Amino acid sequence: MPAKSFDMIVIGAGPGGYVCAIRGAQLGLNVAIVERENLGGICLNWGCIPTKAMLRSAEVYHLMHRAKEFGLKAEGIGYDLGAVVKRSRGVAKQLSSGVAHLMKKNRITVVMGDATLAGNGRVSVRTDKGTEELEAKAIVLATGARARELPGLEADGDLVWTYRHALEPKRMPKKLLVIGSGAIGIEFASFFNTLGADTTVVEVMERILPVEDAEVSAFAKKQFVKQGMKILEKATVKKLDRAGGKVTAHVETGGKTEAMEFDTVISAVGIVGNVEGLGLEAAGVTVDRSHVVTDEYCRTGVEGLYAIGDIAGAPWLAHKASHEGVMVAELIAGGHPHPIKPGSIAGCTYCQPQVASVGLTEAKAKEKGYEIRVGRFPFIGNGKAIALGEAEGFVKTVFDAKTGELLGAHMVGAEVTELIQGYVVGRALETTEAELMETVFPHPTLSEMMHESVLDAYGRAIHF
Repeated sequence: MPAKSFDMIVIGAGPGGYVCAIRGAQLGLNVAIVERENLGGICLNWGCIPTKAMLRSAEVYHLMHRAKEFGLKAEGIGYDLGAVVKRSRGVAKQLSSGVAHLMKKNRITVVMGDATLAGNGRVSVRTDKGTEELEAKAIVLATGARARELPGLEADGDLVWTYRHALEPKRMPKKLLVIGSGAIGIEFASFFNTLGADTTVVEVMERILPVEDAEVSAFAKKQFVKQGMKILEKATVKKLDRAGGKVTAHVETGGKTEAMEFDTVISAVGIVGNVEGLGLEAAGVTVDRSHVVTDEYCRTGVEGLYAIGDIAGAPWLAHKASHEGVMVAELIAGGHPHPIKPGSIAGCTYCQPQVASVGLTEAKAKEKGYEIRVGRFPFIGNGKAIALGEAEGFVKTVFDAKTGELLGAHMVGAEVTELIQGYVVGRALETTEAELMETVFPHPTLSEMMHESVLDAYGRAIHF
């Protein structure tokens, strides 16, 4: 049977792949997209979206306990974990169905199955009806990533979970160990801790949230401890013993190993790219530590073959994948898009308190040799934050003292994941401190802290 011919074939329908397909279709390309599981990928189905739905439930539960602070009464406060999960799964299903609608609307051919590169612009797809052959001059790999599993810490779905098991928990943990304090680990720790689990977080690096500014990490740790979490830094889980419905974790700290008992463990020690079974080696694609090596335009070095999103390496973020998808589609269609600037991609963590950042930390800026100006402004100095009952947190900005370039911005506190985009736009427009100072921020809003932090870097803060 002859192969079905397209202008572009996208392998993987996550936030990188489906966005790439849509942009290609908008530009007049005949596009096919191959997906082996769910449209929307991990992000919509088992990652970004369902976790935020669960965290929202935890946030509301937490606020209900604070009702008295706001002059309200709430008695008999409780939760139904099954209903929390059901809502989360419903949100994920709604968005996945929305992607299916977008594929149909843009006349994109969807093929459900496992794809393998067959050479010369061909893709072989194993479907439940047999094998389907496709061909195109341009092929985009967008197969994403999965949870990394370390020897001796493998998930079993019962006592030891990955993020996927944690999104459909069989029970509410009573005593929980979370291995890893990146975004995934801390978000699950925050969720289960808020609902009452006795939660311990183990981080191998010298501090939690290790990619964030040191001040942000320290402040977040202080808040987590206040909420009842136990935080172990510069610690390693050497092995897990599973018996009698319990897990004994052997945790090494400072050269000493201690045995600790838990009923549930969540392993959140990073991700590995989904590079297996694609025929990458035969195609001549370079793979480095489970990720496809690409140039700044996501080209693999093999004619007509691109890789975007998590499979193409850090930062492992859905919005980075989507932007790469748009860029590659425009490149394939004959355009001249700008390459991605990783340093201008924001990172967000939706724990309590929230954490958001973009650009260089203070330490990284100094390491790179910049002479810097640093501004800080606390939530306690902002009227809206006090009115919301969210007066803990701060905004920090880092500027090049010579040019006024905004090198980085770092935030911790309520709703900072919704604020960080202001600084992202500023970096994209190559804004200096002068333009930011002259911008009129609306009052009363949390965004005024962004303005005050800039002012503070130059000794001009008004309200603190």
